Amino acid sequence: MNSISKEVKEDLLVRLNRIEGQTRGVKKMVENEKYCVDILTQIVAARGALKKVGLKVLQEHINGCVQSSLQNEDEEIIDELLNVINRFID
Repeated sequence: MNSISKEVKEDLLVRLNRIEGQTRGVKKMVENEKYCVDILTQIVAARGALKKVGLKVLQEHINGCVQSSLQNEDEEIIDELLNVINRFID
């Protein structure tokens, strides 16, 4: 089940395209032998952007899939959610 609305999907795709561009930029920086600290700064920015995308997907999952499963008394969703959160925070 996917609970991501069309509006949120479009926002996520815009963000992911931006991240893809950031990643290409980091690659180019490495190819052009840019200063290490500048490369690391861009990597941190890309990781932060990707984390925001992940948090938005997690929020949609909780507000959609998890809430729906709990209403249907499917409590296995709690274990799944905890496993996803544990993987996400690493």
